[in-house]
Amino acid sequence: MAVGVAHGSSSGSDESPKNEQLKELVLKVREFYGEDSLKDLADFLPACLATIVSYFSAEVTRGIWKPAFMNGTDWPSPAANLAIVEQQLKKILAGTGVDVPSLSTGGSAPATLPFPLAALVSLTITYKLDRTSERFLFLIGPALVTLAAGCPWPCFPIIASLWAQKVKRWGDFLIFSSSQSVFHHNSDVVDQLLRSCFTSTLGLNSSSISSNGGIGALLGHGFGSHFSGGISPIAPGILYLRVHRSVRNVMFMTEEIVVVLMRSVKDIASCGLSPEKIDKLRKTKYGMRYGQVSLAAAMKRVKIAATLGASLVWITGGLSLVQALIKETLPSWFISDHRSELEGGESSGMVAMLRGYALAYFAVLSGTFAWGVDSSSPASMRRRNVIEAHLEFLASALDGKISLGSDCATWRAYVSGFVSLMVGCTPMWLKEVDVGVLKRVSKGLRQWKEEELALALLGTSGVSAMGAAAELIIESEF
Repeated sequence: MAVGVAHGSSSGSDESPKNEQLKELVLKVREFYGEDSLKDLADFLPACLATIVSYFSAEVTRGIWKPAFMNGTDWPSPAANLAIVEQQLKKILAGTGVDVPSLSTGGSAPATLPFPLAALVSLTITYKLDRTSERFLFLIGPALVTLAAGCPWPCFPIIASLWAQKVKRWGDFLIFSSSQSVFHHNSDVVDQLLRSCFTSTLGLNSSSISSNGGIGALLGHGFGSHFSGGISPIAPGILYLRVHRSVRNVMFMTEEIVVVLMRSVKDIASCGLSPEKIDKLRKTKYGMRYGQVSLAAAMKRVKIAATLGASLVWITGGLSLVQALIKETLPSWFISDHRSELEGGESSGMVAMLRGYALAYFAVLSGTFAWGVDSSSPASMRRRNVIEAHLEFLASALDGKISLGSDCATWRAYVSGFVSLMVGCTPMWLKEVDVGVLKRVSKGLRQWKEEELALALLGTSGVSAMGAAAELIIESEF
């Protein structure tokens, strides 16, 4: 029998005799007894099904098998449904701006799957959908979905095509699951998905799915081919909730969220217009000048962007990621120079100030998600070291011991915004910080002529800071 699968890798040592025996067993059983052979084996010995699934899963993970050609002769072919699946995937991801890689292998070559995965999917599609077989599919199904998601593109869409041919009513679920695999192997498309989350929530996108902004644009109003017009684009927030667990470099996500937040602030300040449109309007007689936007309206949208950013950080990595954000990511961002990256070489006082306030809201909201505002949460026990380390960074920068690369207006807005939010919303955080650090921050605020905020910082920090607050009152003659 001519089977479209190679006998292992080029090196004879890559496959053990056990692998060879299993492969020969699968091939011989399929050759002599047909497509239902593995199913008959599982039916005759039900206890071995878990072992078969576990072994195939392990072999897929090892990645030493060469591909099986899904040509319709040796293995089932997805060709009849593959083009339809590709079009539906493009519709699903249309609202994110992410391009779907082609499912075609080029020329007349058939689609391929890793040999163990091909055997496993062939086993699943031999079962009839009745109550007797449900228990087998409940066991095999989750393993198959997990394996397909971890395999190279386009393994998942191929499996979805095979199953959609068998059970049409599962089409929406399978194709939706396939759309998530686009994000599993490419950090660039995850970055694009993050940008889509911000633009849709802020109403900065001209597409119909997100033109009005808000939570409805972020999370959508449903999905499925039963809606009018068939399958429609999925809201970016729903996609992110499904794919963020598969991101390998979580720290990368924190940095990207900060970068996208900063870009969104610039878009807010420019009313969402492109640089070309801004330049064109600026040259007209009654055109809107760059930066001519209501500060109150801009701040409202900045708070929404910061809330979304904090939510994404919390969803992506939880407590540990929030701690890394405040202790490492934000200090590193302020030390580095991101002006050319974020503004294309231009500088705007309003944009710089809004960026600082956005980061302040972003940091405090992330902290409240992780630790709460009081001490009732068990996670609050880890709060003191993180907040004190961050305030130590602020104090050292205010003292001139640390050189900053960020815009001065951004830094000043961040410090005043961060301290104001802690004084007004999370005073319990300040009571846990060393008084010496608080005094240094207060001194820096006084140098900026922020005497009231400097006094409020010490006055809110509990009994231990009362002496320092009294000294400040006497020195400032309040």
